[in-house]
Amino acid sequence: MQNEQAIADHWAKDDVYPLILSALKKAGRSLEALTIEDLAPIDHFHARGYPATVDLADQLPVEAYHHILDIGCGLGGPARYFASRFNCRVTGIDITPPFVEAARKLTALIRLHDQVTIEQGDGQHLPYPKDAFDGAYTQHVTMNVADRPQFFAEAYRVLKPGAFFALTEHGLGPVGNPHHPVPWSNDGSGAYLMAPGETRTHLEAVGFENILIEHTGEKYLAAYRRAIELTEQGAVPPLGIHILMGETAPEKTHNAARNIAEDRTHPVQIICRKPS
Repeated sequence: MQNEQAIADHWAKDDVYPLILSALKKAGRSLEALTIEDLAPIDHFHARGYPATVDLADQLPVEAYHHILDIGCGLGGPARYFASRFNCRVTGIDITPPFVEAARKLTALIRLHDQVTIEQGDGQHLPYPKDAFDGAYTQHVTMNVADRPQFFAEAYRVLKPGAFFALTEHGLGPVGNPHHPVPWSNDGSGAYLMAPGETRTHLEAVGFENILIEHTGEKYLAAYRRAIELTEQGAVPPLGIHILMGETAPEKTHNAARNIAEDRTHPVQIICRKPS
């Protein structure tokens, strides 16, 4: 439990919601007419943000009658996007209390509370029954998961037979340990990266099949370099996930790009299925 609390504290110790409201105000967004698109620059709090969510959604067979699970939902941006795009139900779960509070309030502002439910909990111990969901995904969460087999086994357990499971992560590259700080760890503590091949092995071990791995390093490297370029030009947008990362955002972004370029990290998108 101590490890989980440290990871939660890494992502957010303070009240995140007022910070987001302030950023929205500075960006000229009206809370009375807030849209999915208005929130997109800040509420997809993972590498590549909103474009990465869209890329993932493009590959998933989501139907309107589905109930989808977002494991490590953060601020709920992807959950709200999936619910809006596919007209499905989404349950999001996250370990970080300020994220859960902000996600619930943002969902209410967008008027999606009938389709999106946000709960606090640990992806390694999901509070849901067996065969409950039609699909599940997790975006850039597993880098902080100590027990990857348990995490995958829990996802497998709560999925219906034939359901999909998808994940995006920065895998460990062949060169060596990453430079720090990076978005998921300031100094290497609480980070549990593994090579994509090892991730595949763990997915297979719990029973997943039809495992497809897409190597996405070039996309992520381009996005990081674009963010670095904007910072150097003094043209950082008023609304973006850099606001949540704070003063260390430039250094973390630089190291994230450097790690990919040096083959220290290996970003991937993985989609698989629970057998029917």
